[in-house]
Amino acid sequence: MSTQPDLLYSETEDDLRAAVRSLLTDRSDAPAALARAEAGDPYDAGLWTSLAADMGAAGLLVPEKLGGQGATHRETAVVLEELGRAIVPAPYLTSSVIATETLLALDSTSDEVTELLTGLATGRTVAVLAVPLSTAPGADLPEGATVTGVPDAAIADVLLVPRPDGLYGVERGDASVVPQTAFDLTRPLATVTVGETAGTRLAEAGTARAAVRRGLLAGAGLLASEQLGVAEWCLEETVRYTRERHQFNRPVGSFQALKHRMAQLWLEVVNARAAARNAADALATASAEAPLAVAVAQAYCSRVAVHAAEECVQMHAGIGMTWEHPAHLYLKRAKADEIALGTPGRHKEALAELVSLPAPR
Repeated sequence: MSTQPDLLYSETEDDLRAAVRSLLTDRSDAPAALARAEAGDPYDAGLWTSLAADMGAAGLLVPEKLGGQGATHRETAVVLEELGRAIVPAPYLTSSVIATETLLALDSTSDEVTELLTGLATGRTVAVLAVPLSTAPGADLPEGATVTGVPDAAIADVLLVPRPDGLYGVERGDASVVPQTAFDLTRPLATVTVGETAGTRLAEAGTARAAVRRGLLAGAGLLASEQLGVAEWCLEETVRYTRERHQFNRPVGSFQALKHRMAQLWLEVVNARAAARNAADALATASAEAPLAVAVAQAYCSRVAVHAAEECVQMHAGIGMTWEHPAHLYLKRAKADEIALGTPGRHKEALAELVSLPAPR
C-alpha cells in the first residue's frame, strides 16, 4: 500500500530557506541586478561562490563520497524557490540540477565523470547541458555542431554535448559560444558550436539518452519551484503595495475588485506550491509517478507564475510599467520559464499519455 507524500517543509528545509534568503537579502539587490543585466553581464561571481561553494548548495544532489551534501530534490527545490523569489542570475538550475542529474544518471566510475561531479559539488565547476532551454524531457535532441538557445553557456566551464554516439564533455575553450539576445535578461542564452572531434566521451548512446532525459525531467520538475518563488514574490509585493497606495483616502487594496483578484491569485499560488512540492518529493523518492508529477507541476506552475507577474505589473499601475521597478524582470522570467523545458501544452500532452487519456485528433 502506497503512502501519501508529506508535502510540508521539514525543519531542515526551513533552516536552509532561512540561510539562502538571508544570503540573497544581503547580497542580491534588485537595482544592482538590473544594472548588471542591462550591461550584459548579469552574473555575480561572488554571490555564486557564496551560494554554491561556501553554503554548499551546489552539491545538494551529489553524494557525500563525491564531496556533495547527499541531500535530495526537496532541499534543492527550496533553494530554487528562493532564487526565483529574487530572480537571481545564477546557473543553479542548469548546472546544479540538470547537468548534475545527467552525470549522476550515468552511474559511472570513470575518472572523468567523478572529477566533474566533484567539481560541481564543490562549486568549482559550472557545467551546462548543450541543448536549447526549450527542450522538454523525452524530446528529440538537436543534431549538428551548432545549438541555439543554450542557457548559461557563457559562464560554463564544461559543456555536456549529446551526440548520436553518446554524451561528451567539452571544455568551453574548445567550443564557440556566441551570446544571443534573450527576452529574460537574468538568464542569458547563447549559440554553441562544437567540433565533431572535440571533447571526451562520457557515455555511450543508450546510456546518454536515458541520462539526458533524467536530467531534463529533474530540471522540469524543479523549475516548478523556481516558478513558485516568482509567483510568491509577485503576490506578496502586490499585497504590500496595494496596502500602502491610497486613493480616495483608502488603501487601493481595500477595493473589492482588487481584493477578489488577489484572493484568486493566492489560491493559485497555494495550488502551485502543492504541485511543485509533489514533483520535488516524487523526484526525491525516485517514485514511478515522477514523470506524472512533473507534468502536472509544469502544466500548472508555468501559468500561475505568468498570471502572478501580470497581476503584479497591472496592480502596481503606472510604476509597474517603469523600467526601474523590478516587476518587469519577474514577468520576463515567468514568460521565459513558461517555455523552458517544455511548454504547458507539451506537458499536458505528456500528462494525457501517462494517464491514457490522449486528446482527440
